Amino acid sequence: MASEFPDRAEAVIVGGGVAGCSVAYHLTKLGITDVVLCERKQLTSGTTWHAAGLVTQLRATRRMTELAKYTGELFGELEAETGQATGFKRNGSLRVANTPARYEELARGASMGRNFGLPVEAVTPGDIKERWDPISTEGIVGGFWFPHDGQVNPADVTQAYARGARMRGARIFENTGVTKILVENGKAAGVMTDKGLIRAKTVVLCGGMWSRDLAAEAGVTIPLHAAEHFYIVTEPVAGLPRNLPVLFLGDEWTYYKEDAGKLLVGFFEPNAKPWGQKGISEDFCFGTLPEDIEHIAPYLDMATRRVPVLERTGIQLFFNGPESFTPDDRYLLGETPEVPGLFCATGFNSIGILSSGGVGKALADWIRDRRPPMELMDVDVRRMQAFQSNRKYLEDRTTETLGLLFDMHWPNRQFETARGVRRSPFHDRLAAMGAFMTEAAGWERPGFFGAPGTVPSIGYSYGRQSWFDTCGEECRNTAENVTLFDHSCFIKYLIEGRDAQRALNRICANDIDVPPGRVVYTQWLNEVGGIEADVTVTRLSESAFLVVTIAVSQRRDMAWLKRQMPGDAHVFVQDVTSGMPMLALMGPKSRALLEKLTPADLSDAGFPFGTSREIDLGYARVRASRLTYVGELGWELYMPAEFAGHVFEKLAEAGEGLGLKMGGFFAINSLRMEKGYRHWGHDIGEEDTPLQAGLGFAVAFDKPGGFIGREALLRQRERGPVERRLVQLRLETDGIPPHLYHNEPILRDGEIVGSVTSGAYGHRIGASLGMGYVTRPGGFDAEWLETGHWQVEIAWKRYPARLQLRPWYDPRGERLRG
Repeated sequence: MASEFPDRAEAVIVGGGVAGCSVAYHLTKLGITDVVLCERKQLTSGTTWHAAGLVTQLRATRRMTELAKYTGELFGELEAETGQATGFKRNGSLRVANTPARYEELARGASMGRNFGLPVEAVTPGDIKERWDPISTEGIVGGFWFPHDGQVNPADVTQAYARGARMRGARIFENTGVTKILVENGKAAGVMTDKGLIRAKTVVLCGGMWSRDLAAEAGVTIPLHAAEHFYIVTEPVAGLPRNLPVLFLGDEWTYYKEDAGKLLVGFFEPNAKPWGQKGISEDFCFGTLPEDIEHIAPYLDMATRRVPVLERTGIQLFFNGPESFTPDDRYLLGETPEVPGLFCATGFNSIGILSSGGVGKALADWIRDRRPPMELMDVDVRRMQAFQSNRKYLEDRTTETLGLLFDMHWPNRQFETARGVRRSPFHDRLAAMGAFMTEAAGWERPGFFGAPGTVPSIGYSYGRQSWFDTCGEECRNTAENVTLFDHSCFIKYLIEGRDAQRALNRICANDIDVPPGRVVYTQWLNEVGGIEADVTVTRLSESAFLVVTIAVSQRRDMAWLKRQMPGDAHVFVQDVTSGMPMLALMGPKSRALLEKLTPADLSDAGFPFGTSREIDLGYARVRASRLTYVGELGWELYMPAEFAGHVFEKLAEAGEGLGLKMGGFFAINSLRMEKGYRHWGHDIGEEDTPLQAGLGFAVAFDKPGGFIGREALLRQRERGPVERRLVQLRLETDGIPPHLYHNEPILRDGEIVGSVTSGAYGHRIGASLGMGYVTRPGGFDAEWLETGHWQVEIAWKRYPARLQLRPWYDPRGERLRG
């Protein structure tokens, strides 16, 4: 009987909010019907019940927008399918700008939406007033109208998910607390509840604010923290249209929606209030927090000026309730890196309702196939670092993340809270030399350098930001002299053992069975040929290898590496990042500088490109690898941490007279863009194959033993030219060109055929550059690329562009030889 408490299931879901019920609904739609959902109190009793129920579709990236778009479409069908009312109405939304900068932000997002057919229309202040009569348009620049957006009743839509899941066999148990996630032999094995044990190979954690602590007991990092979220509901407003669109005013930190003849006004204020620092009671159910009118008063004052009817209308409800936020304002989705079989969908940063359908569908597919159904790196839980579960870190960061939902989303925007967590051994020296520190995965790393002894600041813009000229100097110095970059944040794995070569070669698409002292550039692929990681592999000896990857992929790549290793392989994997800082010395004078410090033969013949060996440097021994990510002659220098200070000092001394300067990561991005060097997470990812990305040269199809993804690549190659291809793009404009960042539509003869993946200004050639994928049904070829009229749409305007496959700077690689 359905009322009997089960002792096993195919999947157990922890949490009965909108996410948990959506996952149950979508699992059963896939035919996975032996699903048990455990809710500690009643469905929706955590955060879901007091959510505002906004249903918008445009998000920061394509995939996030597609998930939100699916949610809106599902809401239009869910009531008919389940018989449960959802309160969904497609009354559209208005996003309004008070400043030209905000308007450009909205316009860039609207252009991105065109990539996948999202209906959107630019509107004037007059148009806004026509659609939203209560508003005062004083000071408004303009905005955008999204006709397919709307609103929904969160509790009702959650009940609809639950009913749909039950209709197909799922069992839902309220007042059933999960006290422990079971882990056996390193894998999820079920849950312990206050009613007994349930065994399952798949556990899905959708516990909202409680997820962090429950996961931590199983050794899993789920970094999120609750914050107080405020909104008011007015008394009835005479004549208020029931089809009033949802209204967003980011410059005033507010949103508005019609609610049964009343106005609901919500706030995402800067300097938010974290809540639950000492833990959240298991008894918290349909709970509210104390009113704090003083905290929200400045934004309420702005609201009354923007919507004058508020001055004449009483407040029926002043609401304050907790919602969970993550360190980067993006939710946590997928299989956890620590425990196979343990999945999560949590930390929704106030967008849980509008994300719920897409999240449920994507995670259900992921559970069934044991791999993501699409590129989800923006929200993949594996992006999080272990330190980010630190309570104080989360508390401090949460004061900022709530407000960032409505703050300007500037390119290169840096978090201001919870900084200084991870520092390289060179940090203090670099700061004294004028470094402006940016942050990646907690690492403090130079973005650019101001004058020595100063504390530089950054002025944000969608055009040329304040560091533009400084970055240009760093790039030109790299091309003319020599520049030193701190790459200590790059992740290093030491892989050893008698089976290391065999096991690692199966994971790598390229052949890493090379003589010791050689570096191999390669990708790690999934079974469908998509790129899971982009790494270099240095063979240290017959049985030892050094793998180097990017900072944000530290836990993700380690999890992938371990899970692809054969169970019986004699292999030991160790993360040695903390003990092995790295400097990159780049530029035509890098050889002359190093020759002042080492007796090693650094000539082309004695130390060819792709060579790695230990050399004397000053009084130290360092590993020097002749590589580049900037397109100039150069070496990466790895050293034990205790030698870092000495090596840095010697390099600085030897650089006198050779034009040695420091460089930051903004310059690296410019330099690599000119050379067409791909960046994982932007230009390549798990949906892109090496053949599509132009990386076929790094695939060893015929190596003994093959590699993961080989069959998929062979099938793709046998079909002929790929239809989708990564290209190099250059804007052809007069005067100062606009900047490319990501997701701008690429058009051929007026038709959208692709989008930009990343962009930067190329200072060595003086042009605004980008990379992106274009698609030609039937097969891509160079002639098609060379013909036609090419444009890029940026902030609702179109600009002429030129496209090619080769890099714009030094396409023959002559400068790499020095």
